Amino acid sequence: MGILWGLMAVLMIAWVVMLRRRGGIRQVAPGSPDAADPADYGFMRQEDLDVRLPGPDQDLLDVMAVVQRNQDFTAASQLLAGTGKETETRWERVQAIAGAAAIELAQTPRLGAGWLHAWRSQQPKDAGGAQVFAEFLVQQAWRGGGTEDEQRIILEEARGALEQAALLAPGDPVPHITHLAVARGLGYSQSEFEQVWLKILDTAPGHMGAHLAGLRYWCEKWHGSREQAFAFAEAAAARAPRGSLLAALPLFALYEHMPDLNLVRGFYESEVVSKAVHGALFAVHAARPDDPMLAHVRHLLVFFLVRGERWSEAMQQLVRVDGHVGAVPWTAEADPAASYAVYRALAVAGYEANGGSPATLSA
Repeated sequence: MGILWGLMAVLMIAWVVMLRRRGGIRQVAPGSPDAADPADYGFMRQEDLDVRLPGPDQDLLDVMAVVQRNQDFTAASQLLAGTGKETETRWERVQAIAGAAAIELAQTPRLGAGWLHAWRSQQPKDAGGAQVFAEFLVQQAWRGGGTEDEQRIILEEARGALEQAALLAPGDPVPHITHLAVARGLGYSQSEFEQVWLKILDTAPGHMGAHLAGLRYWCEKWHGSREQAFAFAEAAAARAPRGSLLAALPLFALYEHMPDLNLVRGFYESEVVSKAVHGALFAVHAARPDDPMLAHVRHLLVFFLVRGERWSEAMQQLVRVDGHVGAVPWTAEADPAASYAVYRALAVAGYEANGGSPATLSA
């Protein structure tokens, strides 16, 4: 992954040079008053970017600081108890809490995440704890880097934990959403996958996080094909009510099936890309400002808008997400903050080369 990111960085630099030579971005001397500076827009320094979350959730960050400092799960249990089921927020918080435990365990293998095991042993009927533990096992399997057999053993354990979690919280889609990652890892047949998917449709048919998890199963690199992935995404987008971010799902399907390191501008101006970007922009404009999945869509839009040299539109997204970079496409790289910072710098340079400035950018 490090080699791949290095190659991508070189190609991105070459791309900027090419754009400058043809006039797309004007050449400026370092330190010149005309030099593009992301800080002029109030953007955070790369080293200060938060890679844990796609957008702000201060309650969650405060709770996890207490949990990890005191090695006491109580605050996390209380937070999830007060987070409504069927919500995107609950799913994101379960993922984040489990992710914190998985990272802690990786950093200190014998001592890390003791608070999570205490949570399960002391409150075995707590639905939140059961959901976090099942997601923790899934993340262990995907992060662990073990053999295929070792991964399968952990995923089988996760499947058992998910069954318990589902029994503790009838009507809560979170255990079934986590089950989709197990289905992908254990190679469920399409009929087995659909049995899990129907449980999600019964509880939360418009859940964006569930659809993103389901989309990965249908992708070509797992158990489906490009055609199946796009059919899944386009069907969800077609039935999405106004205000739903499901209209952006085809853009995620496109990202999952992009040619590696495709920097050709013509590709990003093609009809298929333009249509997916248009759908995502429509979804973003119609969504509730407090929709917790909104940041996910905005981050992916930055990626496509910058590659399509749609600088002003990219900047409109950047001013709304800057500070948090824990989202696709940045998390697909070894250094999410560095990946994001490259695209942000390109957006600023392109925006200013075409007459933009901090004064003309409205948040």
